[in-house]
Amino acid sequence: MTQKMNNLQDQQEKSSYQTFFSLRRDFVAGIVVFLVALPLSLGIALASGAPLFSGILGGIVGGLLVGLLSGSAVSVSGPSAALASIVAQQITKLHSFEAFLLAVVVAGFLQVILGILKSGLIAEFFPSSVLKGLLAATGILIVLKQIPHLLGYDSIPFGDTFFLEGNGENTFSEISSSFLHIQMGALFIGLFALSFLLFAERFSFLKKGFLPAPLLAVLGAVTLGSLFHRAGTPWSISPSHLVSVPQINNFTALMKAWKLPDFQKIFSSDIYVAAFLIATSASLETLLNLKAADKIDPQQRLSPPNRELLAHGIANILLGLMGGIPITSAIVRSSTNINAGGRSPLATIVHGLLLLGSIVIIPHWINQIPLAVLAAILIVVGIKLARPGLFLAMWREGANQFVPFFVTIIAIIFTNLLFGILIGLTTGLFFVLYSNLRFSPWRQIIENNDSEKLLRFQFGSHLSFLNKPFLNEALDKIPSGTYLLLDAHACEYIDPDILSFIDDYVHEKAPIRNVHVHLLGFRAKYDSFSKEINSTIPT
Repeated sequence: MTQKMNNLQDQQEKSSYQTFFSLRRDFVAGIVVFLVALPLSLGIALASGAPLFSGILGGIVGGLLVGLLSGSAVSVSGPSAALASIVAQQITKLHSFEAFLLAVVVAGFLQVILGILKSGLIAEFFPSSVLKGLLAATGILIVLKQIPHLLGYDSIPFGDTFFLEGNGENTFSEISSSFLHIQMGALFIGLFALSFLLFAERFSFLKKGFLPAPLLAVLGAVTLGSLFHRAGTPWSISPSHLVSVPQINNFTALMKAWKLPDFQKIFSSDIYVAAFLIATSASLETLLNLKAADKIDPQQRLSPPNRELLAHGIANILLGLMGGIPITSAIVRSSTNINAGGRSPLATIVHGLLLLGSIVIIPHWINQIPLAVLAAILIVVGIKLARPGLFLAMWREGANQFVPFFVTIIAIIFTNLLFGILIGLTTGLFFVLYSNLRFSPWRQIIENNDSEKLLRFQFGSHLSFLNKPFLNEALDKIPSGTYLLLDAHACEYIDPDILSFIDDYVHEKAPIRNVHVHLLGFRAKYDSFSKEINSTIPT
């Protein structure tokens, strides 16, 4: 009895320790995600032509509300770089940010409807090659886009993902220009942080220590930045190379930053066109990023896509009413969360709380963080997403997997995240379709007896209109004088186009080519159309 009580006590202590460890790990991951999400939210708002405060609001609502409502354990939501061009275009087209907010409210309602209609099911049809391409492309894009920030060249917003940039340059020319505009203080801090983070990956006491390596890198960067500034050296980092959080330190500042939707435009058709565009783009990106996050979740949990659409719909309704830009599930934030050890929604919620605190309690401290150290953190995340082993594994799986994977990567890098996903998805679906159609859904069996030679076409469970050209080709090769048996006993579904094609073959082509056709199993399964076929053909 005493032994059992001791064992029970040991189990309870072990469970308590594991719970404490999990909570601490998720809390720490939330801090790391916050450090990355803060400049991303600001940069995306800037790239969208929206107030900076609207980007922070998006991060706060994405962390707190979606974190509570979503069924995903590791996905983190926030303002989307892929939607930045759409947001900027619609703000211009609607002539005011307030009118755009109304479109965001309507878009949120559309997303809720999509969730209720269980439209998240389409996520199950995304080819895995495209999802892996999305992850690898995101990793490469992170590295490419953060190199200028690592060198202290911050001419484009932090979080930009477009190949063609607003200043007339592109991703590669921006990198070239950054080597001509190096800021030595930022470069030193960026290389110091990057070296430390890569070093920390090799040692568990740093990787899994009480303070995470990214947080230690940030603290070290702030300390170095302060020393450079006090020393008055040319390495002193100017405010343009630091995080710049809008300070909301009183009620007047809050009211000035707060924007409300313009409900007077409720009957404008432009509002609903913009809402449809936002809802469909945001929903597609959310579903893709959700599936991608599930793929790199160490526990391989599956997130409910319909619940995710509902959560984002409700969040975007609230953001439209509060003055925030629309949000999606974000693979950069999600992969940072997973890399930092986040395993539950607590990390997402913590990051949302810290974003709230960053504009209310500690904006001055946050504004001391160099962008170069955040670039270093993202580069490490990018390297993990685009690891060489992934490319080698996809190559070994053959062209039908590697080509969509590679096309997705190239498309995302040379366009933007959303458009690149669409190109990759189209390519992936083409290869899936090609792979499925390459194998005939029937077997050809030659049966011989004393009097005649019989060729049997034994159909599988499904015959769709996509199989018609292949069936036509197979029937065209049948030599004259053949006795042909078309056996549909195993069929659960035959497309009307196939039935019409068989009817034409039986009555038109077969007699001309001296092919003797018999049908088997059609009449029992098809009442109307197939009875017309069977009415003149013996079975």
